[in-house]
Amino acid sequence: MERRKTRRVRRAAGAAVALALLFAGAATVASARGDGDGSGAGDASVRVPGASSADAGFARDMAVHHQQAVEMSFIVRDRTDDEDVRRLAYDIANTQANQRGMLLGWLDLWELPKVDPGGEPPMAWMPGTGGHEHGGHGSGGSEAGSGAGSEAGSGADGVLMAGMASRSELARLNRLDGERAEVFFLQLMTDHHKGGVDMAEACASLCSVPAEQRLARGMVEGQRSELGLMRDMLAERGAEPRA
Repeated sequence: MERRKTRRVRRAAGAAVALALLFAGAATVASARGDGDGSGAGDASVRVPGASSADAGFARDMAVHHQQAVEMSFIVRDRTDDEDVRRLAYDIANTQANQRGMLLGWLDLWELPKVDPGGEPPMAWMPGTGGHEHGGHGSGGSEAGSGAGSEAGSGADGVLMAGMASRSELARLNRLDGERAEVFFLQLMTDHHKGGVDMAEACASLCSVPAEQRLARGMVEGQRSELGLMRDMLAERGAEPRA
């Protein structure tokens, strides 16, 4: 009974994320063309942010953050036969790969580098974070070859940004099978989503491009919904999110 309830919640969460992504994509095109803010100015250059802006920083950093979520989703897909976990992993990979494409597309449209030109650490655009030292677990090195942020600094065991898994954690996920892999994936992705929500909330407040703010708010809504779903899925497996 509980598994059936979780499936219904998962489908609702997936639909919410898909709608948020659809509207954000439409807003992206409108903003890039200069006709999406209702001002009637039609001058897209007015909304092109600087290389050190929150808009550019969020686009660079969230592209890297999303890439690791896609990587973890593909890993667990091959480590379990559980259809609920595999569907969730597919939803996350599909949604975040598309959002990542939007973020990198913005940087291209703005003619801005995909690596911070000033050599600032990840998340430096968020006031008071201290760059990549802001919480989280770190990166599993998925930024390499991702096309965004690959030259940014890293901390112990590949730590980059809030919520990201370390290299050793990704290696462990690759070694687990069945329910053990499911639990560890759900715990890692819970941490990952919490870090992503913090970053998206910061962009919603600090970014200046309306379409990017809307995308960030859609990320917050979608990932919060998935956080509740993952909490329920962990409980079904006799586990809970990590402290």
